[in-house]
Amino acid sequence: MSLALPPLSLYVHIPWCVRKCPYCDFNSHQAGEELPESDYVDALIEDLRAEAHLAQGRKIHTVFFGGGTPSLFSAEAIGRILASVDRLVGLTPEAEITLEANPGTFEQARFSGYRQAGVNRLSIGIQSFQEAQLKRLGRIHGRDEALAAVEVARKAGFDNLNLDLMHGLPDQTTAAARADLEQAIALAPEHLSWYQLTIEPNTHFYNAPPLLPVEDTLADIQDTGEALLAGAGYGQYEVSAYARPQRRAGHNLNYWTYGDYLGIGAGAHGKVTLPETNRIVRRWKTRLPAHYLERRHALASSSPHPMLAGEQTLEPEALPLDYLLNALRLNEGVPSAQFTERTGLAMTALQPQWQALEEKGLVRPYRERLVTTELGRRFLNDVLAAF
Repeated sequence: MSLALPPLSLYVHIPWCVRKCPYCDFNSHQAGEELPESDYVDALIEDLRAEAHLAQGRKIHTVFFGGGTPSLFSAEAIGRILASVDRLVGLTPEAEITLEANPGTFEQARFSGYRQAGVNRLSIGIQSFQEAQLKRLGRIHGRDEALAAVEVARKAGFDNLNLDLMHGLPDQTTAAARADLEQAIALAPEHLSWYQLTIEPNTHFYNAPPLLPVEDTLADIQDTGEALLAGAGYGQYEVSAYARPQRRAGHNLNYWTYGDYLGIGAGAHGKVTLPETNRIVRRWKTRLPAHYLERRHALASSSPHPMLAGEQTLEPEALPLDYLLNALRLNEGVPSAQFTERTGLAMTALQPQWQALEEKGLVRPYRERLVTTELGRRFLNDVLAAF
């Protein structure tokens, strides 16, 4: 079956932070005294220019500025990037444009500028409202700055806010996790990303692990938090995403429903459908910011896209897992017909694994939707391991 073109998003990576957090395994780097803001924006624009043909006539319906800390860049820089996106590829009139921001006072003064530049959704990385936990997590802000950031964002005209909040923090009790969540809810964001701290390789916490809550406490925190969020009107629609009605994150939904996305910036990843050759390709850019900037200058002379570090065409046997890694994160799953539309494979490509999982009570019959049971969501890694 021929592949259909799914919706298209854009991810823009800003790789610098004031300080690297001990739990972070993202491609982020401590900023020096001066950021190469102008040079990096030039490189992003050239990167997108080299990628623009992959849009294949589609306009971009969501943009996400991630990092790192994108709010280290000026509103003028963000506006210049967005103007170039609209010129080189095109933005839909209702495009969701999200920028990650930290609550430090340095960034707060820029919020009005971001709104005027076209950003219409802020994602504020709070993580905790407890001073001691913020210090242990290496955050550069305190409780008061977190509260002020939300107030400043509202005054700047943002009516679509996400707050990032962690649980399962070092020595955290259920009561402390609940207090953090209650404070976040009191700020009335439209969306909450509430997720458990995990220790990842290549982080400071991996080499010097803190004492995390035991499994029973983690389960109690999860159950207590889910009930609290539901009672406050936040519907869980993904493993760690909770939203008020009509406020789900469009950009992340595009990932989870196997849409396409271009990725520009140091270490950025993209996924593109090519109907003419019936292929799905994953692409990634050179990781280190210095190398990314150096390669930009080779664009005109040596290669059509020297920032491109690699690409992989997904073989048919890899597609079921690649698709399900995203789709099964959603509580409601996805329509079964979408699997064939987005991968070009018949539903039989999921057998006999799906049948075996169904017999174990981990997934529901796939006649209409691909979705796990509640038990399957709790053991999602086991479900995915079957493919």
